[in-house]
This record gives sequence, structure tokens and C-alpha cells, in this order.
Amino acid sequence: MNIDCERPWFAHYDSFVPHDTEIWNKPLHVLLDEAAERYPTRAAVIFQNTRISYAQLLEKAERFAGALRDMGVRQGQRVAVMMPNLPQTVVAFWGIVKARAVVVMLNPLYKEKELLAHIGDSGAEHIILLDMLWPCIDALRDRLPLRNFILTSVADALSFPLNWLYRFKQRHATQLPQASVQVHTWRNFCRKAERFAASVENPRRDPVMLQYTGGTTGLPKGVALTHANLGTNCRQVLDIIRATADEGHVFLSLLPFFHVYGLTTGLIIPVAIAATVLPLPRYVPQDVLRSIAKFRPSVFPGAPSVYSSLLQQKNLSNYDLRCIKICVSGSAPLPRETFRRFQEATGASILEGYGLTEASPITHCNPLGQEGQRANSIGMPVPGTDARIVDMESGTIPLPPGKLGELIIRGPQVMSGYWRRPDDTANALRNGWLYTGDLATMDEDGYFYIVDRKKDMVIVGGYNVYPREVDEVLLEHPKVQEAVCVGIPDELRGETLKAYVVLRHGENMDKAEVIAWCRRKLANYKVPRLVEFREELPRTIVGKVLRRALREEEMRKNAERRDKHGHIADAKDGR
Repeated sequence: MNIDCERPWFAHYDSFVPHDTEIWNKPLHVLLDEAAERYPTRAAVIFQNTRISYAQLLEKAERFAGALRDMGVRQGQRVAVMMPNLPQTVVAFWGIVKARAVVVMLNPLYKEKELLAHIGDSGAEHIILLDMLWPCIDALRDRLPLRNFILTSVADALSFPLNWLYRFKQRHATQLPQASVQVHTWRNFCRKAERFAASVENPRRDPVMLQYTGGTTGLPKGVALTHANLGTNCRQVLDIIRATADEGHVFLSLLPFFHVYGLTTGLIIPVAIAATVLPLPRYVPQDVLRSIAKFRPSVFPGAPSVYSSLLQQKNLSNYDLRCIKICVSGSAPLPRETFRRFQEATGASILEGYGLTEASPITHCNPLGQEGQRANSIGMPVPGTDARIVDMESGTIPLPPGKLGELIIRGPQVMSGYWRRPDDTANALRNGWLYTGDLATMDEDGYFYIVDRKKDMVIVGGYNVYPREVDEVLLEHPKVQEAVCVGIPDELRGETLKAYVVLRHGENMDKAEVIAWCRRKLANYKVPRLVEFREELPRTIVGKVLRRALREEEMRKNAERRDKHGHIADAKDGR
């Protein structure tokens, strides 16, 4: 078969985009080595009043690697990082990579259930965490495999005098342990360490990180990503956005580094082109606008909820956003009106794409030029990537353009497998293809469109939420007989989680009690915002709860409400 018939997207690539990409066959940290060699004095990280050059970042990362080796960390050992976006997160990531260990990124919002699952499954024996998160970890120490703890503070990211002011302000905020053989402070950890960088025997085989995802079952699975996976995905994205080191880009790194999308677009890709990273620990719209005004970033990876939120700021017109040249949007569909308004406010090229943790994560992207983009499309496969739509029953029959089926992907960025889960790996990776679980179509030009998800994952404000996990928390409540959660559309957050609850006979409960129960056990973004009590839940003939039926019911209600309001508005206009 003609290769162009198999891959019709080639005819619609921008002229400068190659059809294939060279596989990255080096240690991932070579990206940092090359950036520091070519641009030693260029700012690698700017945070508040702190500036770290590429030469300094390289030294800090290698001293951190040396300190890890002195502590006993060896090849393949897992090291957890539980921090927001801070300069220390950047140093820790590259230091762990330099030590030839395996990075395990953890969400700082995780609570007991999630920490026990992720740390326990990974077998991480060492953790770097923000000091204010210590009480959460300390309470679980006897149930976790962790042996060494490296604590850092926001003050460690600041220079004088802000660091002193911060420490004075926070001096009574958190009860911290005394430094010991097991507990280390960030400031002292690397003080006596020699610089170190380990070699990597097989970049295509050796994992560099475990990124956890709930997958189709809702249970945490560690996605093993290799040096080649992440390095090649960098090249694939750069082939699309055509950014180079000579341009001196500045990245606004708002997306969390503990998410693979934020890590790739906000930490790894910037280093690949010796760009400056502006890490933001949390999303505060006014802080984002002030950072844009002060540091003039040129690249802004984001999520639809972020772009929508910024457009709602009343003082948006007071800020000049024209410094932003490229926006990359992912994690959820970008509404066309949000796309139009943000493009109008910035003049930037906005690239909507698609990816998943198992693919490092980016597999599809729209062209850089606005004329090549198509509404509601995730775009075309990135260079070196194949994609197909196959039947949902067997997963073996390729479907023609326009037919709905499951999206499968093949490329060098696809994971080596799930950590210690051979059965799950065999189910996801079949004959070299990654089965995404997402339902999609492809048009005749090779543009892909996500229609629905086979898995029940909900995306709330850019974060993945697995309803089964929330279901289990609800079912732990003594008053609850049955419970199920579904995602419903939300203009600001992408989706909102709604819980349907059946109480035990004779019990009483209100919405506030349900939400309070979930808030004690789950990260805030996983807590249902809507609660409905029912006598029973819809089920299949074999007793399985029909989440899809509940979602469709909610969609009908929303449509009826919109239709009702629309008719009322029309009547008023008529008068």
C-alpha cells in the first residue's frame, strides 16, 4: 500500500515538518549538558528574585546526583519528588536523572490513599518534598518503603532578602523534624557532594521515570518512560513548533511538573532549546498576568481552563500579552470561543494537541499555522508516529475515514510498559500498537477527532480524575449503600465531577456531609462538586452501573435548560 495513503496527514504537514524523526539514543541529561555548554550564562530558571544560569543548573544537578550517590542511591532505584513548580524541582529532576535513578513525580495534593498506592507500588526509598508537606508523609512513615527524606522550603528558592523574610514569616508554620541520618535539609544535602553524572547503557530500554496513571481500571499504574521516549518526544514537538535555541525563548511553566504534560512542555523541552523557565508553584490568575508583564514569556503551555480563566480577568486589558508567540493546549478540548479570544488577545499561534501518559505524552498536534488548524480536531500525528482507528470489538480491523472506533498509536515515544504489570502491559501494547481507550474518528486528510472515552476518566481543570477511586471513598462511608461518579461538562473547569448516592435504609445525609467526607480523603480537585441522592442507580442486565446513562441524562437536562433559556431570551427580544 502506498505510504501516503496509509498516512494522509503527510500531505497536510507544514512544509518544514519532517515525516520522520530521529530517535533520541542518549541519556536524557545530555539535553542539559548541551544547553550548559552552548549557553552557560543564559538564565535556565528565574523565580522571584532568583536567577539560575545553565552552567549553575548543571552544577547543582550534578552535585545533587553526587549527594544521592553518597546516600546510597544506585542505578534503577526510584526517587520520589513531591513538590510544586519550584527551582528545586528542576534541580531534583535533573539530579535524579544524572544519578541514573528513576524519577517518581508525586502530586503535592495527594492524601493518604494516593500516597500509599503510588509510593508503595513504585517502591521508592527516597523522597524530596516541600517542608509544609512533611506532616502528611510523617504520618505514613511506618507504612511506606521510604528510608531517606530531603526537605526543602520555598525560602530555598529565593535569594536575599526574600529568603530571610520568608523564613521569618514561616518560622512557626510547620513542625519539622531535626536533621538526622534519614532526614536531610536541602541547604545541607549537597554541601559536601562531588559532582557526578552516571552513564546510561541503553537509553531505549532504561527507564528514566515512572509516571502514575489510573488507566482503564482506575487503579494506579506506573508508566515506565525511557530516556529515548522522553528525548524523542521533545524532538517531535520541536519539529512542529519550530523553536530553536538561537531564539532565546522564555517558557511560562504553569502546568505542574508532576504531570507528564507539564513536565515535558514546561521543563524538558525548554532545556532542549536552552530556554528560560519561569516556574509558577500554583495558579493565581493575577500572578500569571504579572509574570507575563515582568518576564515577557514567548511560550505558554496551558490547559483550556487556564486560558478561559485568564480571559475572565477584569483587568486583562491592562496587560500586554503580545510577547506570547506560541501556546500549546492539551488535557481537554479547547472551546472554539476560548481559542478565538485568546488568540485575539495574544496574537499567538495556538496549537491544540493530544497525548497520554503512556506516550510521553504528545502524539498529535495541529499545524503551527492557523490556516492548517481544524476546529475540534486534535490535529495530526507528530513526526515518526502512526495512528489508526480500529474497530471497538476486536481492535484489529482498521476503519476508513469518518468511522468511529478506538484510537491506537505506534511510535518511539510510546512507553516500554507498565511497572511490574505484565498483564496490563500486554493489554495496552499489542503488536507494537498502544491502545488508548479513546474513541475517535479520522477524516480523509488525516486529522483526528476525539469523540468519547472508553475509559471513564474525567478531566477536572486539567487534572485526571478516575471516578472509580472516588466511588470507593464514597462507599467507605457507613451511611452509603451505593455510589457512582460521572463527569459532566463545565465551561470553566472542562468537566465537573457529580456523585450519585444511594443511602442505606433509614439513614439521612446531605450534600455538605458527602463533600466533607471526600475532602478528608482525596485531593481537592477529585472532590465531587455536585451530589444527587437517588433511590437506585441505572444498571445493565448483569448488574453493572451505567455511568454513561447518568452522563447522558445530565447532558439532556443541560440541553433542556439551555433551550428553555434560549426561548425565553427570544421572547424578550421579540418584545
